[in-house]
Amino acid sequence: MPDIEFGLDTFGDLPETASGALATHPEAIRQVVAEAVLADQLGVDVFAVGEHHRPEYSISTPETVLAGIATQTTRIRLASGVTVLSSDDPVRVFQRFATVDALSNGRAEVILGRGSFTESFPLFGYDLRDYEKLFEEKIELFSKLLTEQPVTWSGSTRPALQNADVYPKTTSGHLSTWVGVGGSPESVVRAAKYGFPLMLAIIGGGPARFAPYMNLYRRAAEQFGTTAHPIGMHSLGFIADTDEEAREMFFPRHKIVRDRIGADRGWPPLSRQAFDEEVEHGSLYVGSPTTVAKKIASAISTLGVGRFDLVYSAGVLPMSARLRAVELYGREVIPQVREILGH
Repeated sequence: MPDIEFGLDTFGDLPETASGALATHPEAIRQVVAEAVLADQLGVDVFAVGEHHRPEYSISTPETVLAGIATQTTRIRLASGVTVLSSDDPVRVFQRFATVDALSNGRAEVILGRGSFTESFPLFGYDLRDYEKLFEEKIELFSKLLTEQPVTWSGSTRPALQNADVYPKTTSGHLSTWVGVGGSPESVVRAAKYGFPLMLAIIGGGPARFAPYMNLYRRAAEQFGTTAHPIGMHSLGFIADTDEEAREMFFPRHKIVRDRIGADRGWPPLSRQAFDEEVEHGSLYVGSPTTVAKKIASAISTLGVGRFDLVYSAGVLPMSARLRAVELYGREVIPQVREILGH
């Protein structure tokens, strides 16, 4: 089995400050930068920040935060997780990430998504009835921009381009690009069509239920004649020194955010029993370093993924606890997972 890569993901959730107050959005963004710097020092492979336009999250422009991180780190790859391409302009997305690539000396990575949250669509003047068409047209254009050659393209969702050259170019001539998928077979096939690596957002239930998506990706890549890249997964979790500490700190804070989002989507309130069940058998990676390492190793073995990203900051967690979680992930969890898997 090839060497596994390990990443950390965050949406820039508003944390709890040392005084017990809720952090402001600027404080939360600076906290994310501090966590990324620590992850870089610890040898974590990737740090990803996601795009949201909701009050509980601080990051609406991932590439801006990544640019700040780029100037304070030396080796960690810097990714979005995800960039909502449907409500953005592909040319500007490419330009912004090519700029991050320059600032980071080739470490930028964009993960494109349709958007599981839809606040960005009315915010930027897009009609949700065009949800599918927006992503299909824009990912087609983005795939052309990645050649870093003059592009000719036309569609219905933005003005046409005629032999348009886009700058800046990257040093390598290649901007690393993935497609993030939550549960849509069509999105899996689309990733394979354009030859993009696939990142699976596994946020509920056992990882094994996503095996058909992986098989679909590989079959589709074969039919399209594209490359089936190693597949990644990302899941929510939280690491503390003991299992009890991790669960007791994470559950009430995770429940607040989960129930707020669930109210919009028709989900029942999260019970402690359901939470514990998800920690024991599902896709919440909550516990001590050893507990989390064993569970991550099991998920990697079950699906055969080449990368695991932990969404480590869900809910109003104390700043100090988030930094400790990053430290434990880098110092203890990753080495234990590698040892379990024989890497």
